[in-house]
Amino acid sequence: MAWQNPWYNPDLAHHTREGFKNLTDVNHQPGDVERWRKERRAAGLPRAPQGGYDAFMQQWWQRAEITGHDDGVWWLGHASMLLRVDGIYLLTDPVFSHRASPVTFTGPTRKTPPALHIEDLPALDAILISHNHYDHLDTRTLRALLKRFPDITLFVPLGLGDWCRRRGVRHIVELDWWQQSCFKGLTLTAVPAQHWSMRTLWDRNRTLWCGWVVESTRQRFWFAGDTGYTPDLMEIPQRLGPIDVAALPVGAYAPRWFMSIHHMDPQQAVALWQQLGQPLAFPIHWGVFELADESLDEPVHELQKVLSETADAGDNFRILKIGQYLSLPSRSMI
Repeated sequence: MAWQNPWYNPDLAHHTREGFKNLTDVNHQPGDVERWRKERRAAGLPRAPQGGYDAFMQQWWQRAEITGHDDGVWWLGHASMLLRVDGIYLLTDPVFSHRASPVTFTGPTRKTPPALHIEDLPALDAILISHNHYDHLDTRTLRALLKRFPDITLFVPLGLGDWCRRRGVRHIVELDWWQQSCFKGLTLTAVPAQHWSMRTLWDRNRTLWCGWVVESTRQRFWFAGDTGYTPDLMEIPQRLGPIDVAALPVGAYAPRWFMSIHHMDPQQAVALWQQLGQPLAFPIHWGVFELADESLDEPVHELQKVLSETADAGDNFRILKIGQYLSLPSRSMI
């Protein structure tokens, strides 16, 4: 019998009997994947960053130093962040392995090393997972984290609970879009994203994808996860309130005809930031894995260019090095 979505709710537009879908009807056409792969091979993409990988490392990577007690965030590369809010430590989409792959011998390899080792992490309270792709949910990393933090709580989108339990996770909070959980004084909300899910050839879109809004009494932090641009994203501040800090994805966008459905480019990230009212923001989802056709440094160069052309950009969109710390102001300071 064909698999049926056990969480199916006919009143929710992103639910289907077979799994989940985006609110906007965006899909690739038959043959698009092969067309992209053929064009990619013919053009020899992606190319190395300007000056080579060593030069990129010297400019855009540093060791993360976990110090202090104030609210802040360390960008650890790609979609991995260490967030400290009210003394609570949250880790997003942790991937510390050499490859973003189900196996160790093939698949996308890291071009920059982790900004810290798992043994260097402070006492974690929770891990937030945006979706099940291998560059966001890594089995080897999770098992290493569970070995050090056996009582860690995982917050995951709908459908990922069983997967986590099979890997030894004891404490799991599994949420649908717009569902909330109170955790140690924080409010965590799973929010929509325009993306997809898949870990095998047989489970496409059987688990949900999401972003996360972390709210304290002082600020509202949005981790957008992995998402294409859609006007539907503005429903997040409309429903939850103004965003004070945003981590917005800017990478894996080339070629745009193929990637734009599921990944924002720097121009779209800046446009979304402007629609949000230009809160404190920084770019994520670049600098580690070569998942699309752009070189490792193209996202940051394009982002610098579009910000320089934005007359009212100011300095609230901060481009961080991998491993760099960003202090998070309270709402009274913004």
